[in-house]
Amino acid sequence: MAYKKISVEPLTGTVGAEIFDVDLTNLDAETVAEIRAAFLEHVVVFFRDQPLDIKDLKNFTSQFGPFGIEPYVKTMGEHPEVIAVVKEADEVKTINFGGHWHSDWSFQENPPMATILFGDDIPPYGGDTMFANMYLAYETLSDGMKTLIDPLVAIHSARRSYGTGKSILGTKKRKSMTIIQSEEAHDEIEHPVVRIHPETGRKALFINPVYTIRFKDMSERDSRELLEKLYRHSVSEIFTCRFRWRKNSLAMWDNRAAMHLALNDYDGYRRALYRTTVAGDRPFGPAMPKNEKAA
Repeated sequence: MAYKKISVEPLTGTVGAEIFDVDLTNLDAETVAEIRAAFLEHVVVFFRDQPLDIKDLKNFTSQFGPFGIEPYVKTMGEHPEVIAVVKEADEVKTINFGGHWHSDWSFQENPPMATILFGDDIPPYGGDTMFANMYLAYETLSDGMKTLIDPLVAIHSARRSYGTGKSILGTKKRKSMTIIQSEEAHDEIEHPVVRIHPETGRKALFINPVYTIRFKDMSERDSRELLEKLYRHSVSEIFTCRFRWRKNSLAMWDNRAAMHLALNDYDGYRRALYRTTVAGDRPFGPAMPKNEKAA
């Protein structure tokens, strides 16, 4: 695409791009349309040197749709649309928020269309975020594997992170963030394993190690081998990019076609970012047509 209002430079050959020559506090409709086009093409886009406050972040988010619903994590009191993603310098050996490959809130009936993350207090090194292109994860599978997984439905749940039992987040009592345990986190939702993107029409894998529990009509044990095989394939180096944060950087990624992972290699330093999501619609694909009701 030829851009008139912004400059776009791919970060890798498979996923991610940096966008330049734009002020995110002063956007017109044509600029927003070009940012959305770059977002759809590259799956995740990055901006540098954008000194935003919380109001600016919310205004930017609202350019792309209504805010998503943020469950199980306490949001900012006066800004219920915003999560402060914080790890304090003295929270040594604490599992970081977002520290496993995942797609945000895939346990919701309508998972977010996009996540937007703004870097405020950034350690001198470490804390990078990695992204994986789930279009390519699907498209590079063998024809036989595609035939196998196209009809499959996956069961998603928040229980591994936010249920009443042991959590993959480690202790739920944190200094910096409030994690909310709930019986509701044990609820389950069905989504197609292969999702058709509502805007691009491309197929993408829509499973992740945090919220995908098993395949429908199969036990967790029986599902494990195939799920783990697909996860390993999805995060192959060739499908990924790694973003190094600086203060006033912003990332925006497509939850319908990406997984991401926050690295936890900055013990002794504070890291604070602010996160919003854009509401999405219910996933559909070969196994679950567009208007089929979720379980």
